[in-house]
Amino acid sequence: MNTSLTLMLSLLGGVLPALLWLWFWRKEDRFHPEPRERVAVVFLVGMLAVLLVLPLEKLIFAMVGKNLSLLAITLWATAEEIFKFVAIYWIAFKSRDMDEPIDASFYMITGALGFSALENTFFLWNLIGDGLLTQSIITSNMRFLGATLLHTASSATIGILYGLAFYRKKHAKRVALVLGLGVAIVLHTIFNLLIINSKENIFFVFAGIWVVITLLMVAMEKVKKVHS
Repeated sequence: MNTSLTLMLSLLGGVLPALLWLWFWRKEDRFHPEPRERVAVVFLVGMLAVLLVLPLEKLIFAMVGKNLSLLAITLWATAEEIFKFVAIYWIAFKSRDMDEPIDASFYMITGALGFSALENTFFLWNLIGDGLLTQSIITSNMRFLGATLLHTASSATIGILYGLAFYRKKHAKRVALVLGLGVAIVLHTIFNLLIINSKENIFFVFAGIWVVITLLMVAMEKVKKVHS
């Protein structure tokens, strides 16, 4: 398969599902929607974070070798969550568009979907490039239901905790961000461990992610009711 077609199919399978999820989550903020330009920038910044974290992940892989130890999995999850958060924080949290508690959750989700879009594209690129088209379709669907939601859930956790502290002092907001980042890393690590050790029961792992997403949606409704 030629390079152009491989790139097109990889982007289609990686980016389109993320955009569908973005459309879904954007409805959660339908009464005071964020500017489309800002949303697009945050999504692209989330994609850029993948390119920034890849060299660090390769370094971690070189240091720990092929042994998928708890340390290696934790380091990978930590690197991804930190790079995602920092990229989104400087673009969205510092802007005037962040004017209500729920905005933090929405922007964190948007950036996470951008991150997931490019990450999924790279996965599909390798499969399609090797001629494994059928397997790439299965992988795309699995990541649509699993990995993409994992990135969404972990990043949304940070946004939710920040949203709950939105009208509090700066110190409380910082504590919320640090706590949220810690929870995101733990959640990401646990999911990766379950994926690696539960290949035969993968759908139960995905079901767990859906439960987490449902709980986060309930929490987001609480954030919408936060007032000064």
